[in-house]
Amino acid sequence: MKLAKILWVDDEIESLNSQILFLETKGNEVQTRTNGYDAVEYVKDNIVDVVLLDESMPGITGLQTLQQIKEVKNTLPVVMITKNEAENIMDDAIGSQISDYLIKPVNPNQVLLSLKKLIDNKRLVAEKTTAAYQQGFSSLFAALNSNPDYNEWMEIYKKLVFWELEMKKSDSPEMQEVLETQKQEANTEFFKFVSRHYADWVSPKSTDGPIMSNNLMKYKVLPHLEEGVPLFFVLIDNLRFDQWKAIEPIFSERFHVQDEQTFYSILPTATQYARNAIFAGMMPVEIEKTFPAQWKNDDEEGGKNLHEEEFLRAQLKRYGKGNIRCSYTKVTNHQDGQKLVDNIHNLMQNDFNVIVYNFVDMLSHARTEMEVLKELAADETSYRSITKSWFEHSPLHQALKKLEGKKVTLVVATDHGSTRVKSPAKVIGDKQTTANLRYKHGRNLNYEAKDVLAFRDPREAGLPVPNVNSSYIFAKGDIFLCYPNNYNHFVNYYRNTFQHGGISMEEMIVPVVRMTSK
Repeated sequence: MKLAKILWVDDEIESLNSQILFLETKGNEVQTRTNGYDAVEYVKDNIVDVVLLDESMPGITGLQTLQQIKEVKNTLPVVMITKNEAENIMDDAIGSQISDYLIKPVNPNQVLLSLKKLIDNKRLVAEKTTAAYQQGFSSLFAALNSNPDYNEWMEIYKKLVFWELEMKKSDSPEMQEVLETQKQEANTEFFKFVSRHYADWVSPKSTDGPIMSNNLMKYKVLPHLEEGVPLFFVLIDNLRFDQWKAIEPIFSERFHVQDEQTFYSILPTATQYARNAIFAGMMPVEIEKTFPAQWKNDDEEGGKNLHEEEFLRAQLKRYGKGNIRCSYTKVTNHQDGQKLVDNIHNLMQNDFNVIVYNFVDMLSHARTEMEVLKELAADETSYRSITKSWFEHSPLHQALKKLEGKKVTLVVATDHGSTRVKSPAKVIGDKQTTANLRYKHGRNLNYEAKDVLAFRDPREAGLPVPNVNSSYIFAKGDIFLCYPNNYNHFVNYYRNTFQHGGISMEEMIVPVVRMTSK
């Protein structure tokens, strides 16, 4: 254990000599005081790693001493030691931010364990995490090399996210680098897997394939419509699975997570395709055929997601649910968010409420444009952190708080994720070629075949044909597609930004989570 400076405060300190000696033989430095006043004065003037504090002392009590210590040094860990097992004392102590609670008589090993948790916790967790990942590495490697199907790929990605979150507890840059390499290898294999199977998944004749954007409503949302229980479907734009795991604890304060799953975003993993597919319950080629006036291709003027409510109501009607009381709310700014907070109680009167919340996508685009956000969301860890901070203080969270304790079903999902792009690849096209970094469509595209999945006939990918001879290409892994014009400028500008539209686990394997109120 890391050597510690300990202050032990007890009015019967002589009776603890054997305990103090035990701690000192472990290399710790132990100072003692017999009352709260002296303890507070000592803390003011000296370096202390942890305080062991008796609850029942003459003068000021342990709880009063605790309060005064926190006023002086708010982050100093304090372990309360007491004979009193009364629940209200425990509640007061925990409410006053004690770090641990021990009942007298305590034995030396109890105290040592408490100190290890407080002082040496980070190192022990880091060592254990690194060792556990080393053991798990081979099983992940084996899974990657066992020709996984679409369900197994979802499990592989979830495990990689789990280790990515766990490895942040480790201080081993070497092991984090190994994990990053394993993730890159996984994305390379995932690209090959999607390239082989995607056309079959989206074929009208398909009898097997994962749940995707176009059938998400059918299989993961509408089955949970229940009379007398309002169903809220919250779609947070561009939410990766690891970002969901970052905000999950905030949801768990008020909701029971009943079913946490993932599904596959269609290609391109971009809002105008994936989100329209969710609400229409169709692939884009079918949407264009059914709603020719509403569908717009990349190169056409006007908003591309202006008809989601119309698509949604048509889908409900198709499944015999056209008569349910349904609302559709889209939040694209803070003012819209405040309206949602004010109106959430009225939505309880409906059978089905859809809330589309645009923030994470705006964050990823703003991060590309603004230097300050590049600093704030420099990598995946900080991107998760800023997402968590946003959600915690968002109108969406304020609105969902108002559902606490009410009988509701909540389904949270997204339309697609994003990936941090690092490797540029040149593409040559004509003036009509689209500007997207992770996918492009146009005529006479010239590209390296190894860098992309190409569909010369977009209909094979369930996509409209914008122009005669139009083809689509989707970038693999961490590649971003740049034109030769001003190439170096754009490479430097976009490298290490979060983009979407292509093929990676982060973009395609995305969360759908069902919850009920606590």
